[in-house]
Parts: sequence; structure tokens; C-alpha cells
Amino acid sequence: MQNKFNLGFFPTPLEKLENLSSQFPDYNLFIKRDDHTGLATGGNKTRKLEYLIFDALEKGCDTVVTCGAQQSNHCRQTAAACAKAGLECHLLLGGQKPVKYSGNLLISKILGSKIHFTGENRKGEDIDPMMERLRKKGSIPYLIPYGGSNTLGAWGYFEAVKELKDQLNKLNLEIDHIFFATSSGGTQAGLLLGKEEFEMDFTINGINIDKAETEITLEKTILNIVDEFSHENNCAFKRKTFEHPIIIRDYDHPGYGVVTENEKSAIKLLAETEGILLDPVYSGRAFFGMIDILKSGTLKKGSNILFWHTGGIPAIFEST
Repeated sequence: MQNKFNLGFFPTPLEKLENLSSQFPDYNLFIKRDDHTGLATGGNKTRKLEYLIFDALEKGCDTVVTCGAQQSNHCRQTAAACAKAGLECHLLLGGQKPVKYSGNLLISKILGSKIHFTGENRKGEDIDPMMERLRKKGSIPYLIPYGGSNTLGAWGYFEAVKELKDQLNKLNLEIDHIFFATSSGGTQAGLLLGKEEFEMDFTINGINIDKAETEITLEKTILNIVDEFSHENNCAFKRKTFEHPIIIRDYDHPGYGVVTENEKSAIKLLAETEGILLDPVYSGRAFFGMIDILKSGTLKKGSNILFWHTGGIPAIFEST
């Protein structure tokens, strides 16, 4: 068991989407509410940050540096985690400084983070010079990668699968398919590792959010985290299903953060049927993808479908 710094409220709720299921009578629809993790409005990054922040404190660091887009859920939750842990927080955010802050950016500012705008660079291209500047002024900085996606961050969703398994056992329920937003790879890697460790049989379907690829593909990023995690923790899995992570790229064509009628319709659908809000960048796009797949009828009738809500509600106040 990896040590962690407690930041969130767990277990997060597992609910049946009763009203929405009635619109899709061939399926039973459920939702895992990681928008309720509690850290500055919650989200999936809270699970990762519990392990990353512990590591920063354990190493004697006094400052955290991370990166993302201006409406980054990860950066907003990192800022909140640093406030709670007493660490200085530097956020390197893509784009130019706006006239008015809103959504996640406004919350990150309120939480006391030091914000640096980095133009076209939103995935950490400017982190090394920032780390060097901080060291020169006497700080002890700790780097959290884009999305918190590394082997330590993967512990969050490795343990989340155990949490889900316990909830399903209490309900005498099995899940056939999980859908969620995938972007930087850490959440999907953790889910895959947890699935193997806790012997779950559901498929893990990542709806890709960001079509912009770096030199390493998202599939390779996920598998690298899986391999490193397995090596570091001496994991000996009986089943080998890591070769081809399921990444569904049919819905990422508009590009990262571009809000289309697809995302708007998904937000409207879940809000009007279940009173649950999605964000326009991640969960809205992923939920639309899941609904579109359900409408296609390609999944086996009678399947139990789980949407893993990764949070991000503040970004809804930035969307148009």
C-alpha cells in the first residue's frame, strides 16, 4: 500500500441513472461520481494528488510546479491540494493572460497559486526553466507532470477500482462496460492496473478528449505507466490485457477544449434527466460519446454500463 496525503471524500457515490436508463431500455446505466471528491469542487485528479502531494512532502519540497490549459481541472485541484498541504504552487498555463478570470482559472487564482501564462505551450514545455529559476531562489520544487499522470498518480485509480469493487459487491451488481474521459493517460493506466489486481471483468473504454499527440502516443503513455508501476510494485498479474488499451477517438475531431453541439447536448441531457452537471471539455465529450455508442446498439443488450464522472464543473462557466 502506497502512503498518501488525505485530500478527498471517499468512496464517491455510485448511482443508477434511473431516468436515463428508461430512455435506453436495452441497457442499465450507472454513474460513479468523482465530481464529488470534494477538493475545490472535486474531480478525478484528487485521487492522484493524494499520492503526489505525499511524495512532495516526504521529499522535503516546499513548492509544486505543474502545467495545463487555462481551464485545467488538474491545475485547479493541484492549487487546492497545495493550499491544504502548505506548499507554494506554480501553474504554467497555456494561452495569454485574459482580461477577466473565470471558471477553473478564477478558482486557481483564489486558491493562491502563482500563475504563469505560456502561450502555445500547455503540456509542460516550459517546466525545466521554471524549476531552475525556483531552485536558484532557494526553493525546493516538486514537479507534477501534465494531468498528474505517472506511476504515483496511477495509484489513485488503482485504488479506485478496489473502491468500486466493494460498492458493487454490496449491491450484488456487475458492470460490463466503463466509459470515461481519457487524455493524459494516468486515470486509464490506474483503471487497467486495478482491473487486473482486483480481477474485474468490465471493459475500460476511454473516450479520447485531446487529438493533439506528442511524440509518444496516448496508448504508449498508458502502457509505459502500466509497465513502470508493475515493475516498481512487483506486480505479477495472472491476466495480460494491457496490450491494447481501448481509446475511442471518434469524438475528438474538434480539438481540445472546443465546445460543440455534441458537448452541449450531452450536458443538457444529463442535467435534465438526472440533475447532474457535466463539464464541456472532458465529461461532456465523453458522455456524448457513450450515448452515441449506446444509440448505435453495438453493445450487448442488457449490459450494465458505468459512466465514470471525472468532474470539472467550474469549466462550464467558461463555455459558450
